[in-house]
Amino acid sequence: MHTSDAIQSAQSLLKGRSLLKISDLSESEIRTVLLQGGRLKRASTEGRLTPILEGKTLALIFEKPSLRTRVTFEVAMTRLGGRSIYLAPADIQLGKRESVEDVSRSLSRWVDGIAARTFAHETVVRLAESGSIPVVNALSDLEHPCQALADLLTIAEHRCGTTEEPDFSGIKLAFVGDGNNVANSLLVISASVGMSMTLARPEGFGPDEGVLQEALSIAAKTGARIQVTNDPQEAVQDADIVYTDVWTSMGQEEEREARLQAFRGWCVTAELMKLAKPDAIIMHCLPAHRGEEIAAEVIDGPQSVVFDQAENRLHAQMGLLSFLL
Repeated sequence: MHTSDAIQSAQSLLKGRSLLKISDLSESEIRTVLLQGGRLKRASTEGRLTPILEGKTLALIFEKPSLRTRVTFEVAMTRLGGRSIYLAPADIQLGKRESVEDVSRSLSRWVDGIAARTFAHETVVRLAESGSIPVVNALSDLEHPCQALADLLTIAEHRCGTTEEPDFSGIKLAFVGDGNNVANSLLVISASVGMSMTLARPEGFGPDEGVLQEALSIAAKTGARIQVTNDPQEAVQDADIVYTDVWTSMGQEEEREARLQAFRGWCVTAELMKLAKPDAIIMHCLPAHRGEEIAAEVIDGPQSVVFDQAENRLHAQMGLLSFLL
């Protein structure tokens, strides 16, 4: 399909839909969101953006604090001619002051979409099921689909050299650390586009079994190789991309000391990176704890594309919102 036809098709097929987990998008839809994100990125850089979301309003429901997620959604709406309304935990007290369902039904009468950053994945599901507008999972305890889209956009730029028709086959992604929500989404998006991924984590630290089986099922059709190991050196061997994330996520603070013990020796160091390909790139979704999951010399070194990743949250979400709203 011609690229302009793909974008027109996505605008028709995705309008009004929710994105709760990455498998809500087909391979072709993932690729078209990347295509649109790349095009809007170039248009933004060149001052050619048009207000395609003029008159649209996105409600941001946040149960957790955020830097990248809040700023990139707000800037995405502004750049595309729309606006956003930030609703902090104290503004709604979701499920306490008012039920999730009543919040969603009320917002459906006023705004055009919801981006929700929650603890329980069930909350974003309930928001989507009870309202009549698109809901975007801006992070839940199960998945972080918007991060995965931004990551794939970054990989397309740095490893494929294009966001128009990127070829992800033959690329190996190694994720070292906690099998968390980011790892879950990366497993599925990698499988969907035919990119191989090895997740290394200590026993008992994920990934979600249902998500893993979903990724393996998709990979059987696309030719991706999806593996889980408890050996970080095995995972990083000949990798094109080495990715890590914090060992203790928000909501797990009481587990911090136990997790530091469990992940002792799992830091992505310059020594570990010697096992990857010489031109391998380093990824981290931030915030980072230098000296814990990743050495400062690695994340701040020449192979790091971490801040390109952070920037691409904006562009991937512009692409996504341009279709859903």
